[in-house]
Amino acid sequence: MSIARTSRIAGALVLALAVAAGCGSGGAGEPGAAAAETRVFAADNGEITIPVSPKRVVATGYAVPALLEANAPLVGISTWQRGLPLMTPEDRAKYDGLAKVAGEQAAETNYEAIAQAEPDLIVIGVPKPVLADIDVKRLEAIAPVVAIGPSVPSMWRDLSRKQADAAGALATFDATRDEYQAKAAKIAEKYAGVLPRLKLAHVGAYGEVAKGNFQREFNGSWGTNIAQDAGASYYGQVKVKGGGSKDVSEYPSIEELAAAYTEADVITYSVAADGSVPPPVKYVLDSELWKNLPAVKAGKAIPLRYTEAATYRAAMKTLDAVDEAFAPLLNP
Repeated sequence: MSIARTSRIAGALVLALAVAAGCGSGGAGEPGAAAAETRVFAADNGEITIPVSPKRVVATGYAVPALLEANAPLVGISTWQRGLPLMTPEDRAKYDGLAKVAGEQAAETNYEAIAQAEPDLIVIGVPKPVLADIDVKRLEAIAPVVAIGPSVPSMWRDLSRKQADAAGALATFDATRDEYQAKAAKIAEKYAGVLPRLKLAHVGAYGEVAKGNFQREFNGSWGTNIAQDAGASYYGQVKVKGGGSKDVSEYPSIEELAAAYTEADVITYSVAADGSVPPPVKYVLDSELWKNLPAVKAGKAIPLRYTEAATYRAAMKTLDAVDEAFAPLLNP
């Protein structure tokens, strides 16, 4: 690492001298001048000076799918197993071909591998509390670091755009966003006569069976936020907000199932990409309390796939799943 680092420093000095010489002889229009341009970028870790047009970007966490979709100049990424079923074949091929410089957890960051990738920008896409598991100072010795992570699940829209902006890849990003918004508007129009009249509730996939609880998700959570773009609304709110995702979901005991969902006209629940039911959700569906809920008895319990989408291209897949799931509501 020291040899590679020394070479990079020497290279940077040579580049700096070349740019300085170019500026002295008339400057901004000279070849290579744009590569030296920087800007100040507001991130979770402060005001960071970054390249205007990065050429070699490392991404971790939620920044991985966002920057894959935006065609950013990636040279290294963390693994992102949860997003693989949501990727297009093209994005999956790019994902498979890139060096993996970190694992699923922030603590699994490989600093040596990141240094060897020689990035000129590092985009860390983890929630603020998780940032403490990363040695940011060590990364800053390699390249400028911008931390842009989520708190409330529905924030992926703004945060993924910010990640693409940092990487200089907004053109592709905005085109995909516009396509998603047009698709969502079309589906919302399709269900405009049905969904606004219904009280919906959602069973999430992150309940803890060992503790005897389940996850109820409200508006703005993983299982609900994309369905909302199609016109759905999930009634109620968290009783005691705990910050981050706990502002939009809660974990009552299974004994509280009836109290949580009795008012619901329709109950949706998260399933895996292949339609299989995750153990925390199966725990709920196997309960006698569940079987006696009015919505369940009325046949209005609906599985939703692809609820973990956190990018516009992936969320289009979720919209298709939402449309398919809600279709029976048009002919009650």
